[in-house]
Amino acid sequence: MGGVAVDVDSRAVLHPQPLTANPIKTDGKSSTIVAKFSKTFAATPESFALQVEFSAPRGITILFGASGAGKTTLLNCFAGLETPEAGRISVGDVALFDHERGVNVPVAQRKIGYVFQDLALFPHLTVEENIRYGISNRPREQQKVSAGNLARAFRIDHLLARYPSEISGGERQRVALARALITEPCLLLLDEPVTALDAPTKSLILEDLLAWNRTHSIPILYVTHNRDEVFAVGDWILVLEKGNIVAQGTPQEVMSAPQQESVAQLVGFENIFDATVLSVHPSRGTMTCRLNGSRVDLETPLLRAGVGAQLRIGIRAGDILLATQNPLGLSARNVILGKVAWLVQRDAMVILKVDCGVEAEVHVTLSARDSLHLSIGREVWLVLKTHSCHLMTT
Repeated sequence: MGGVAVDVDSRAVLHPQPLTANPIKTDGKSSTIVAKFSKTFAATPESFALQVEFSAPRGITILFGASGAGKTTLLNCFAGLETPEAGRISVGDVALFDHERGVNVPVAQRKIGYVFQDLALFPHLTVEENIRYGISNRPREQQKVSAGNLARAFRIDHLLARYPSEISGGERQRVALARALITEPCLLLLDEPVTALDAPTKSLILEDLLAWNRTHSIPILYVTHNRDEVFAVGDWILVLEKGNIVAQGTPQEVMSAPQQESVAQLVGFENIFDATVLSVHPSRGTMTCRLNGSRVDLETPLLRAGVGAQLRIGIRAGDILLATQNPLGLSARNVILGKVAWLVQRDAMVILKVDCGVEAEVHVTLSARDSLHLSIGREVWLVLKTHSCHLMTT
């Protein structure tokens, strides 16, 4: 089969060329992506080095991290658009790059599908011609059948005669996915594929992508900043920070229980406090920690840390409940008096900063703001469950 090659400057899909590598053979259980490589950009104002080592199973592996963390550079190294200085990249049994053995498979022969952020559809070609472009060396009837099958899978078969300017953003995204997949790639690279789309359109496209991959079962590397997308499609997640992988695992493991403060900030823990262990309660499975610089004590889950140990406590703003009277008879162990220092409405959410010796961010609905008559200076009680306090070592 022909591989889809991508020109670095025009980002246009070029004519496919025959593969010289051996066919990929996997048992479906072992990792299909294995990478250990480094890529340095010394000419930038601040030199940047991507140094990664990971293996990823079949399915969708999310690349997650702040802008400039190295996510797109990692994709480009897999695609062959960037060449590492050292290391190895393989998909299944095929080495795409191996510095020691002198292996660097040309872009056109890597059999990799790549959907860029800007999609790079050809404006002068119809939807069908765009989809078929990567297999233009095959018999015409075979091209039509393959394009038709993918168009149906991504619900764009009624658009085949139209041009990119005549269809919506979500439809163009579907065309780009179909074009990348028509070559039957061994690996699909997606760089923030649905970022600019509204939630319903995004959801439908991701459903179709998952349905397609349940049948074809190829590894996918998927860049996103969106936490909801991670849980919607991710089987595995790699968190990148300044060119390094700082966390990896299932979305539930990494996103719900981050071990590093930087990861906690990325995945949505708006409150991160330094704290000192005051006492431990093994029989209850808890301990008491004091937030540094305050008199606020929190009951947290038990950790292997002795009295006096320094920790960080991460708390999601949405996990904090508010009350305007001192609540009694609660299962939640942490009830803290504070005062609203700041609040602002953002879309259907109200964001508050509550001063309780430390400043805590709290998110509530518009109806909660109105029913509680929340305003700057209002005295409130923060209510927090023990297991909403996520512990990280310093």
